[in-house]
Amino acid sequence: MHDNPLSAFTNASLPHQGSAGISLAVVGAGVVGLCVALEAQRRGHHVTLIDHTAPGKATSYGNAGYLATEIIDPLGTPDVLRAAPKLWLNPKGPICTPWRYIAKAIPWYWRFLNAAQAEPAQRGTDMIHQLNQAAVGAWQRTLADINASALLIKGGHLVVWENTQKRDEAHQLIEKMHRYDIPCEFVDAERLAQLEPELSLSLSHAVFFPESHRLTDPYEVCRALFDAFSARGGVFINAKVDDVHPSSNTHIDLRIAAQTQRFDKVALCAGVWSKQLLERVGITVPLEAERGYHVTFPHDAARIHHTVLSADRKLVLSPLNAGLRAVGMSEIGGTTLPAIKNAIACCANTQKGCCLSSLTIRNLSRQSGWGIDRRSQIRCR
Repeated sequence: MHDNPLSAFTNASLPHQGSAGISLAVVGAGVVGLCVALEAQRRGHHVTLIDHTAPGKATSYGNAGYLATEIIDPLGTPDVLRAAPKLWLNPKGPICTPWRYIAKAIPWYWRFLNAAQAEPAQRGTDMIHQLNQAAVGAWQRTLADINASALLIKGGHLVVWENTQKRDEAHQLIEKMHRYDIPCEFVDAERLAQLEPELSLSLSHAVFFPESHRLTDPYEVCRALFDAFSARGGVFINAKVDDVHPSSNTHIDLRIAAQTQRFDKVALCAGVWSKQLLERVGITVPLEAERGYHVTFPHDAARIHHTVLSADRKLVLSPLNAGLRAVGMSEIGGTTLPAIKNAIACCANTQKGCCLSSLTIRNLSRQSGWGIDRRSQIRCR
């Protein structure tokens, strides 16, 4: 298994420092690819990072930047299935599938429906919880290794509700979190106003996660990872990988910008674009693209002190060095359709229900990006 140059990037498949270093190509220079590249360097290998966009400027650029260790359920659960019609039929809702893409998405949705049943969903929860338990420690070690520990902040996280009739939801969430030893507490409207004075007075209650961490800014972190990779002798090729072809049992050829380069191992960290490269060598993986939209308010980061998730609106607000970022709407629509024109406006308008006063809409830094939700990858099989 591990003689295959396309074998998974695991402790078993790559030798540690001390044995002869191998040549490794890491395809994809997002946060996953950058971390894989650095880990390979630590083990003494010769690493080439390849991406047709600048490091950290694609999917990794526009997320909320917080380590959602309290989100332990997979994307597909029985509760999500019950709420799906309301979520997907709302044109201003948090998720949608363009009509012209529905037929193409049916195979993925069929797998999603099967994975969202009670038994596989519970397996997913147990696995995600195990991964999440290691997340903060892994980031602390990674950033300490590159002298960038200040880029990780223990800032706390709030899940907020507007509807006073949904206090039971908050207490059910607390009960579930305590079963998994995740610290959290109920917060009434008065204390919520003390924790976050800028949040809307119409908010009824919240659940507070005091141990939650966030990054200062996702792109800032990617830049630090890439600078460390380069300083340690890593090579970056700013080009698209057009083809992948095993040349023997021990080597693999990549076609890059009309040239062929040979490596001992290849780690595919290109998100949904890994799918087409794997198909070139006969491996089919049921990945689907989720395009996420965000809005950044450059001058408003200081208005909140914690990351905030609206349980009613499915919107995340995150104070980053780049500004206050609202992350909300996403779509299952492949990689070639144009962006939804009103998606950015939906994100901007949705945040008004959480904030006391409107933010500076005219000064928005607007971005949209392609992403594949990590939980979707785990659950689709």
